[in-house]
Amino acid sequence: MSALKNLIESRRFEWFITAIIIVNAITLGLETVPAAMNVAGGFLLTLDRVILGIFVVELVAKLAVYRLSFHKDPWRIFDFIIVGIALLPTTGSLSVLRALRILRVLRLVSMVPSLRRVVGGLIAALPGMGSIVLLLGLVFYVFSVMATKLYGATFPEWFGSIPASAYSLFQIMTLESWSMGIVRPVMAAYPMAWAFFVPFIIATSFTVLNLFIGIIVSAMQAEHEEAAMADREALHSDQEMILKELRALRVEIAELKADKTG
Repeated sequence: MSALKNLIESRRFEWFITAIIIVNAITLGLETVPAAMNVAGGFLLTLDRVILGIFVVELVAKLAVYRLSFHKDPWRIFDFIIVGIALLPTTGSLSVLRALRILRVLRLVSMVPSLRRVVGGLIAALPGMGSIVLLLGLVFYVFSVMATKLYGATFPEWFGSIPASAYSLFQIMTLESWSMGIVRPVMAAYPMAWAFFVPFIIATSFTVLNLFIGIIVSAMQAEHEEAAMADREALHSDQEMILKELRALRVEIAELKADKTG
């Protein structure tokens, strides 16, 4: 069992699985190309099954090695879910699940350390992002009510109700055709409408959304610092072990010298 553990934790095995994931991503993409399927459809489908079998064998090996501690690593649970989705039947009414096979490509996240740090940073940023989402929701609700009361009668398609106003304001926030598509037509009927839309854009696009970026960058930096600190601690422990071994060697050499002189 120790040999199997050393195998699945080795760098070569990780690179092998990473290469298999990349090949699987290419084959799944080629399966959407009619010309490729006409030429090598059978080979691509067979290769897809072989790769899925490799993933299953990998998971079984990890379950055999880690057993009850398998669930302690969230990335192993992530791999288990992704492969489990791929094993779902894809015939009959469940044929739509064939599209979910591409989720196997997401296993690259668990195999590449830099991607794991990025995802870890995003997860760490979720609490702060929740507060920003709440703030953004309040801003949208206030401006949606105001827009409905101000412009709903003249522009019912855009601002006839709070949901319609919220969707129009979302388009304005993303700066997608906000000026020529919505604001200028509104200003043709209400010349002072700019006094409503410009503060909204400043409050959302230039302020609240930048808070998202700030929280994510801060979480990414914290994740990077934790990884760097873990590396430094590992290096420090290795250095201490080496120093202990050197001290032990010095003691042994001194004892040998004492025995010779005695």
